[in-house]
Amino acid sequence: MTTPTTRTPRFDRGRWAQAGPETVGPGVHRIPLPLPDDGLRAVNVYALEGLTEGLVLIDGGWSIPESRKALDDALARLGHDLGEISHVLVTHIHRDHYTQAVELRRLLGSRVYLGAGERRGLELLGELRTDEPVGSLETLRRAGAHELAERVAAKYHGDFDPAVWEAPDRWLHAEELRFGDTRLTVVPTPGHTQGHVVYLDQARGLLFSGDHVLPHITPSIGFELGGPALPLGDYLASLQLMTTLADARLLPAHGPVGDSMHARVGELLAHHDDRLAETLAALGDRTRTAYEVAGELGWTRRKVPFADLGAFDQMLAVNETAAHLDVLAARGRARRTQADGVNSYAAATG
Repeated sequence: MTTPTTRTPRFDRGRWAQAGPETVGPGVHRIPLPLPDDGLRAVNVYALEGLTEGLVLIDGGWSIPESRKALDDALARLGHDLGEISHVLVTHIHRDHYTQAVELRRLLGSRVYLGAGERRGLELLGELRTDEPVGSLETLRRAGAHELAERVAAKYHGDFDPAVWEAPDRWLHAEELRFGDTRLTVVPTPGHTQGHVVYLDQARGLLFSGDHVLPHITPSIGFELGGPALPLGDYLASLQLMTTLADARLLPAHGPVGDSMHARVGELLAHHDDRLAETLAALGDRTRTAYEVAGELGWTRRKVPFADLGAFDQMLAVNETAAHLDVLAARGRARRTQADGVNSYAAATG
């Protein structure tokens, strides 16, 4: 939702989403797929070729006709077709990454892999059978934003399709995958979702980072069902984990390819340090809810006032504020109390 300062020119920020493949290394191609009516504009899937198994995709895209056509057209330009896709390695369970992977399996017999930490979230989707962001709506209510929760919930119309939320063929843990001579290390990176994973090609110095490390924005935190108690704490720990790995080129799910994963991780860690300080300052010497604190913070790199955001973005803003307040409480910088199901926070004293 919020974004640290970067030096990327504005024209690069849109050009990455244009249709068609971009070769980012020998046998590795970035393919942006459309996300209609979505502020992210596109999701990058990566096609790995030259493997005995056929084509391997990193992430699948959103299961909509425009996305499948864009994927088919891009592969044709590379001299391939959809029927060559043998595996889809998904970074996390969000619909713009997972649902087309399931559709490709139904059409082509491709195998779908997903991080094991997503199992409970997928089970809850099957139990609740709704596309509502149930977990985020619960966070809103705990933040005292009941009216906002009702406005967001009213935008969903019960169009849940269970067919695109089937279980993967394989649940992944911290392990190594081999496709011919290509080896991909699966690194669990909880935070954006509990089961998010990244794929590291150490030999070629490439990190397929999903939504964990993005070049222009910070990912929403804990936007899922059945998430953990401290998703931002998990996310910051997962960012720190990236600094223990050898540096690699950043191949993100949204935005252009970057030269250094370490450089971007450093920016993200610094951003969250700044945001924790801003959140504590907005809390001041009063006892306040996350909804009240969010209303005093600026949002996006342009520091847009909370009142000027749409309902969905307001939900993300309140959820993010609650996540930062919970980390402040975990670090002893704030105190959290609850009354009638609503959390309130005050700066720690002494």
